[in-house]
Amino acid sequence: MDPYSAEGELINIHNHFHQGQYQEVVDFDTSSFSPENALPAKVLVLRARVALGQAEDVLGEVKGAQEPELVAVGALAEQALGKTDSAVATIEKLSETSADNVTVQVVGGIVLQAAGKSEEALALLSQHQGSLDAVALIVQVHLSQNRTDLALKEVTAARRWAQDSLLVNLAESWVGLRVGGEKYQQAFYVFEELAQAPATSSIWSLVSQAVCELHLGRTEEAQAALEQALKKEPEYAEAIANLLVLTVISGKDPKGLTESLKKVDPNHRFLVDLEEKSELFDKAATKYKAKVAA
Repeated sequence: MDPYSAEGELINIHNHFHQGQYQEVVDFDTSSFSPENALPAKVLVLRARVALGQAEDVLGEVKGAQEPELVAVGALAEQALGKTDSAVATIEKLSETSADNVTVQVVGGIVLQAAGKSEEALALLSQHQGSLDAVALIVQVHLSQNRTDLALKEVTAARRWAQDSLLVNLAESWVGLRVGGEKYQQAFYVFEELAQAPATSSIWSLVSQAVCELHLGRTEEAQAALEQALKKEPEYAEAIANLLVLTVISGKDPKGLTESLKKVDPNHRFLVDLEEKSELFDKAATKYKAKVAA
C-alpha cells in the first residue's frame, strides 16, 4: 500500500506538512507507524523543524548519519543556514550514488533550486517514480522559469493518476495563479478551504488565500487574511511582503512595512527584486536628465 494514499499511515502527517502546519508535524505521534515508514516520517519531522527555524539543531542531529535520506536533510539544514556550497556539494554527491532515492530527489531538488541550479534540480527530480512531492517541485521550478506551459503539462499528467490528491490540487492552484482569469477563483477555493478550516489552517494557507484575493481585486478580504496570518506569527516574512504589496496597491505609505521586512528578512526576494529594479530605473533615468540651455 502507498503510505501516502488515503488509507496509508503517512497521509495525515504528510498533509500537515504540505498544508504548512509544521508544528503539527513535529508533534505528530509516530510511535504506531510500521518500521518501513519510520524513516520517511522522521524525514518529514526534520524538514518541518528546518522550516520552523531549527536548522542548527537538525544539522547536529543528523551529523554522521549514513542513510542517504538523513544526509540529504543535513544538506537542507545547511542550505537554510546559508552554507549553500556545502549543501550543493552534498546533494551532487548523493545524486551520483542515490539518485533513485525519493528523498534525495525531493530534498536535493529543493537545495539545487535554492542555489539557482534549476536544470540540475529538474534532472534529479525527473527520475522519480510516481512521487507527488517530486511533481509539485517540478511544477514550482517550471513556474520559476516562467514556463507555465511545462508546469501545466506536469499537473495535467499527474491529475490522471493522482486524482484529488492535496498536492495535485495545490500544484494546479499555483499554475492557476500564473494563468489568471477564471483560474484565480479556482485557486482561491482551494486555499480558502485550507485556510478557514481549523484542522488545516496555517499562516501559509492564509497568505495563499490573501494572494488569491489580491488577484481578484478583493483588497479588504486580502488584508483580513494577512492580518490573521500576522496575528499567528508577527514576523512571517511572506505575510509582511504581501501586506506591503497590498499597501502600495491601496495608495498608502509602505515605508513601515518595508522596514519591517528588512528587519525580518533583509534578503527577501521582494526586497532584492525591488533593489534591482530601482538601480535599473536610476541607470535609465541618467539618460534623460534635463538639459538647460546656456
